[in-house]
Amino acid sequence: MNFRFLGRSGLKVSEISFGNWLTHGSQVEEDAALACVKAALDTGITTFDTADVYAGTKAEAVLGRALKGQRREGYELFTKVYWPTGPGQNDRGLSRKHIIESIHGSLRRLQTDYVDLYQAHRFDAETPLEETMLAFADIVRQGKALYIGVSEWTAEQITAGAKLARELHVPFVSNQPQYSMLWRVIESKVIPASDAEGMGQVVWSPLAKGVLTGKYLPGQPPPADTRASTKQGAMFMTSFMTDDVLTRVQQLKPLAKEAGLSLAQLSVAWVLQNKSVSTAIIGATRPEQVLDNVKATGVKLDADLLRRIDAILGPVVERDPAQTASPDRRP
Repeated sequence: MNFRFLGRSGLKVSEISFGNWLTHGSQVEEDAALACVKAALDTGITTFDTADVYAGTKAEAVLGRALKGQRREGYELFTKVYWPTGPGQNDRGLSRKHIIESIHGSLRRLQTDYVDLYQAHRFDAETPLEETMLAFADIVRQGKALYIGVSEWTAEQITAGAKLARELHVPFVSNQPQYSMLWRVIESKVIPASDAEGMGQVVWSPLAKGVLTGKYLPGQPPPADTRASTKQGAMFMTSFMTDDVLTRVQQLKPLAKEAGLSLAQLSVAWVLQNKSVSTAIIGATRPEQVLDNVKATGVKLDADLLRRIDAILGPVVERDPAQTASPDRRP
């Protein structure tokens, strides 16, 4: 496993990390979830990402049990706050009340005294940014989070947050956006803004919800037991599940074979070619998926291969920065 710094911070993370959205606590049984975490650890992954909202807080609890007994200093633990975790009006957003209450709940479920990275899961337009950043600063000073990050913030929001972070002396180090060969909306604005502030990208869905594994075929229904075969999974995949997209993805298979990679490995390696990416989050329902994906670590793709990928996917790649944090993309 190769390692990278998280932005310009001193924190090193495994360049492939493990996330448990739509898996732990919901899509797979706990024994399988624990096996996937063990496989991740065995392959050298040290960075684990979750959120309080995943599986209605169950995902954090599963991850906490999976990591129990591991040397705490030996892994990096990320979680997030913003989406509703209860029925009350203050059980959501980035108010001081919700942030403080949420970190306590996350630490309890994760069975730890601190998280390495605490992330604002979205921007909260209803709460003053100063209130949000001060609450994060207090959590850092209390030692309950070591670093602060955001997820799916626009370039303008990142710049404004970073200004306050400097004033508060808070280590504001990362952004967690969707990024893949098919979804490149961060390239024109978000990445330059993040680079300017010393923030690394913790990218999710490098396989475009599994589409870039090549398992979905044009003109055919999704295979049973895949994300697209479930109502919950399919609702996040509509723009990727067109015959045009699926046909072009199939055309990538010969390129992956030439490179000595599976299509999934090629797709993860592709996002890691971007030097602004600190780590790429993979998910899995079976340990063998973890074992396959981690083989992308350290892979260098030559310029000609990257050009050929662009030639195939060009017309179906989403690049509009306005799509940042679009509603149907919620992780």
